[in-house]
Amino acid sequence: MLVGLLVLAGCTTTPENSRHLTVFAAASLKSVFTELGKRFEDANPGTTVEFSFAGSSDLVTQLTQGAPADVFASADTTNMSRAVDAGLLHGDPVDFATNTLTIVTAPGNPKGIRSFADLVTPGVSVVVCAPQVPCGAATEKVEKATGVTLHPVSEESAVTDVLGKVTSGQADAGLVYVTDAKGAGAAVAAVAFGESADAVNTYPIATLKDSGDIETAQRFVDLVVSPEGQEVLSEAGFVAP
Repeated sequence: MLVGLLVLAGCTTTPENSRHLTVFAAASLKSVFTELGKRFEDANPGTTVEFSFAGSSDLVTQLTQGAPADVFASADTTNMSRAVDAGLLHGDPVDFATNTLTIVTAPGNPKGIRSFADLVTPGVSVVVCAPQVPCGAATEKVEKATGVTLHPVSEESAVTDVLGKVTSGQADAGLVYVTDAKGAGAAVAAVAFGESADAVNTYPIATLKDSGDIETAQRFVDLVVSPEGQEVLSEAGFVAP
């Protein structure tokens, strides 16, 4: 009888074809990875993809503290290297996209910002990412390249927070990725500047060693780097590595 009960109990567990995938991804990937997640679920019936979007540095900290996840996608190689050094990865990371900074302002660019140097104009409030965040590290590279030192009113832990400060009117301008500005549409005006070429961020992705389903995790990585994944990334404004 006991054996029979154990067999019955086993039949009530999660079906074999039902899988749950947790992806830790940089905040700037939210829109495009959400789309890729839907496509992955459609192509893998029974699989649910859950995302945790935040600044790459915050995500690595969570992972090193034991947060469970299957895949990690960073907005720079520096934070992925931190994951490598911590022994978190299963295999080697793969570069799948690049991104550059742009200036965003309120629609119509009421402060008349035309260049990176204009961000230090008296009366212009600027918000940036914190230095440990990829978009913040890129901002620092631009400052060094231009010799212009910004005086931000706040430093945010994710690029999406910078965008939010501008769209809500809490700042006149912010430094975000080209993809964030494109995703915001008419909610902002984008001001490109040539010096952004001095701070191109490369995005790597990898499966995590403690994943409960390495095979499914690898299939998600394969989708991101596939022609289909690259097309979705390109439409969002990302550039192939």
